[in-house]
Amino acid sequence: MKLVSWNVNGIRSVHKKGALVPFLEAVKPAIVCLQETKAEEHQSEVDLPDYEEYWNSSKGRKGYAGTAIFSKTKPLSLIFGFPEDILKKYKLADGYGDPNEEGRVVTAEYEDFYVVNVYTPNSKPDLGRLVLRHKHWDPAFLAFCKQLEKNKPVIFCGDLNVAHTEDDLANPRANEGEHGFTKEERKGIDAITEAGFVDTFRLFTKGNGHYSWWTHFANARARNVGWRIDYIFVSKTLASKVRSAKIHADVMGSDHCPVSLELDI
Repeated sequence: MKLVSWNVNGIRSVHKKGALVPFLEAVKPAIVCLQETKAEEHQSEVDLPDYEEYWNSSKGRKGYAGTAIFSKTKPLSLIFGFPEDILKKYKLADGYGDPNEEGRVVTAEYEDFYVVNVYTPNSKPDLGRLVLRHKHWDPAFLAFCKQLEKNKPVIFCGDLNVAHTEDDLANPRANEGEHGFTKEERKGIDAITEAGFVDTFRLFTKGNGHYSWWTHFANARARNVGWRIDYIFVSKTLASKVRSAKIHADVMGSDHCPVSLELDI
């Protein structure tokens, strides 16, 4: 089973560039998880007849955030956003709004596993959303994944808006304490790994130089001055079934590139 995750930074934009469909036709994933779709389903001109589409678009701000799962197999069930018990416990709204209304999570249940597609809130350059991220969102997301895991294994993927370790960005010293590389954000990933979820890319590839996002400034992508902020994690019980985990840095169309997983399941 192949899964692809990609922050497309606007599905209409990446489609107009002719980047999305050719990549999917070449890789042929069974499941595609897109983040930052910036559109509602009826606004997308993408034609992928082999896939069923499941969208969670932003309800308040149009053309903002949003996630979607494209699947060749119809899921057994779907969950859009977080369930009520998680929302009640973790109180996600802040001065910027309610991230659960921004289309940031969509979950599909299959026979042998769940797939959770996530677009984690950015902490903002002034760290104005760091408290929401650290104290509310990250614990809520982990609790949700652990809740699902009680039923069957979980694969979760997406733009987590954080470089976990110094190997996950080109200039760690210069970015220490900046949004995307604060101690608080990195602790969120620590908690995920401590809970038993496995960063699939690191099963195969160690060290730095492997990035999934590059700023538009200073020719960063051509110089590979980037950040690895797009991940695919799996429950520990699935780790032995992972056959490959890749970053497709040569695929253009967005400021992020796709990441993929191949699972023997």
